[in-house]
Amino acid sequence: MVNRERCLETFLELVRIDSPSYREREVADYLRNVLEGLGCRVFEDRAAEQVNGQAGNLYVFRAGTREGPTILFCAHMDTVEPGCRVKPQVRNGTVYSDGKTILAADDKAGIAALLEVVRVLGERGLPALPLELLFTVAEEQGLVGAKCLDAGLVTAEFGYVLDSDGPPGKIVIEAPSQDRITAVVRGRAAHAGIDPEGGINAIQAAARGIASMRLGRIDPETTANIGVIRGGHATNIVPEVVNIEGETRSLDDEKRAALTAEICRLLTEGAESVGGRAEIEVELVYPSFRLRPEDPVVQIARRAASRLGLEPRLEQTGGGSDANILNELGVPTVNLSCGMQKVHTTEEFIVIEDLIKSAELVLEIITT
Repeated sequence: MVNRERCLETFLELVRIDSPSYREREVADYLRNVLEGLGCRVFEDRAAEQVNGQAGNLYVFRAGTREGPTILFCAHMDTVEPGCRVKPQVRNGTVYSDGKTILAADDKAGIAALLEVVRVLGERGLPALPLELLFTVAEEQGLVGAKCLDAGLVTAEFGYVLDSDGPPGKIVIEAPSQDRITAVVRGRAAHAGIDPEGGINAIQAAARGIASMRLGRIDPETTANIGVIRGGHATNIVPEVVNIEGETRSLDDEKRAALTAEICRLLTEGAESVGGRAEIEVELVYPSFRLRPEDPVVQIARRAASRLGLEPRLEQTGGGSDANILNELGVPTVNLSCGMQKVHTTEEFIVIEDLIKSAELVLEIITT
């Protein structure tokens, strides 16, 4: 029932629309025009004001034609860089960029699949459950748009985010929470050749703490990383300030909190060991979620995938998605793979058949 050519053309049209984080206005207007033309009610919230962006989150409502629970589907409108002036190339049943940008299948594959489903529902008059679509802004910046959602507008009983990589059939039922750690390590400036004794080297102070940290894969559920260090101005000046950015993630919130505390302690002790000090801020970027295989939202997706001949794969992930926020709002939500591969790189691609299967999977969930 899915129109393959139309679904592909929609995808190609979407990736040609520039929509880096906080600059999603053009794609938001495109979606409003298409969906209102298909008889849906579309509402835009005020997230743009809250995040200093161009557009807010879009809430789309389509009445059901049969009794049953309202189902939510979600995809994000923004892309990472380099994501402007994308020139999609179709070769041997696969879509690539021209190698100079990302393809933006993350997450325009999810958007294209959802638009195709709404079109099919209208054309075929299929008996379908009530439908809510949610298109968020600034997901790539730490789920920023989803954090601004108006919970009163999200009335679905359960939901699906289309924002995981790999061929359709993967169902992400566990995802970690994340802490962002921002630290300023302060020493004292001095001339490095004339009076090094008068200085306190902030780089050395930071290095003491970092060298003692457990980083990388801590256990199957937990990771830590120091990803940014900035400091120093010249070789003849003892550096006074170093800025550090890091993170911890875990499927177990207690493990994440304990690891964050450990990193903060080591930074403080390392700085103080050479006479410096550390100023540290910790932000919970997003909460974790964990659903059970027997939960209805999981079972419905598994059965739909099986009916399409897909092998349902229940997985955990080390990354966050809008599903983290929706679960926190009380809407049981899993993250479905929608075909995109090698995301966030200029080698990103999607197999056209996987794009079509993603749309078919959504349609199967809604109509059976």
